[in-house]
Amino acid sequence: MIAYLSGNLTYKSPSMVYLEVNGVGYEVQISLNTFTQIQKMEKGKLFTYQQFKEDGQTLYGFFELSEKNMFIQLIGINGVGAATARMMLSSMKPDEISRAISQGDSRTLERVKGIGKKTAERIVLELKDKMLKTDIENTNSSFIYNTLEQDSLNALVALGIPRTAAETAVKKAVAALPEPQNLELIIKKALQFI
Repeated sequence: MIAYLSGNLTYKSPSMVYLEVNGVGYEVQISLNTFTQIQKMEKGKLFTYQQFKEDGQTLYGFFELSEKNMFIQLIGINGVGAATARMMLSSMKPDEISRAISQGDSRTLERVKGIGKKTAERIVLELKDKMLKTDIENTNSSFIYNTLEQDSLNALVALGIPRTAAETAVKKAVAALPEPQNLELIIKKALQFI
């Protein structure tokens, strides 16, 4: 699975880009939301999701990790395909979709082209608990946006350290270091606070 691609944006349209990475050009399907973020960029990084089907494979790209995560949640619902999920993310931002689902607001989702009443209600029904849980987790702990910090947190969790303890340790480590530019240094320092 390709987690992300970083390189030259050689072609851009509101629904697709060509991203050249080390001489290889990848055709990546994007949402209007991502296009808005990258339209003036010549180089960039897109988080990706690769979908395999009988008739081929498609690469979807997202400017933000939250958009990729929402896409994955949406396509996991019966009746919501990649095209529908991409249409939703072109019409609404991930946090707007999350808020509508958390509040049980299927009417807001119905405004998206291709989403009928039954599909909107199914999305709310299947994702409401997940969105509420995510909202609570994000409220209880200030979410780490910095990539080095996020990578450090992921490494500590992979080592078996509980997420809340790992978050606290990473925050302390970053505060204790003059300029944390090194992933290994942040992890080593964070381990001292556990």
